[in-house]
Amino acid sequence: MEFNFEVTELSQFLQEELTISSAEIALVMQKKEELNAPIPMLLWQYGLLSRSQLDCIFDWLENRSPLTLFNIGK
Repeated sequence: MEFNFEVTELSQFLQEELTISSAEIALVMQKKEELNAPIPMLLWQYGLLSRSQLDCIFDWLENRSPLTLFNIGK
């Protein structure tokens, strides 16, 4: 259940700060399950955000607790 909260927090950040659409996030979440890959890398690999936006996500994640970073990366 904590994982869902963390993903929701990341999703909210992506939508509000980086203007990533909910449809794009849903696509990446589906691929995340298939590929077992980190959400930020999938967004970048699918061309849904720029390198500077990817760096922004990593900066945001770095300021989160270690548990949050661990959960979102899985």
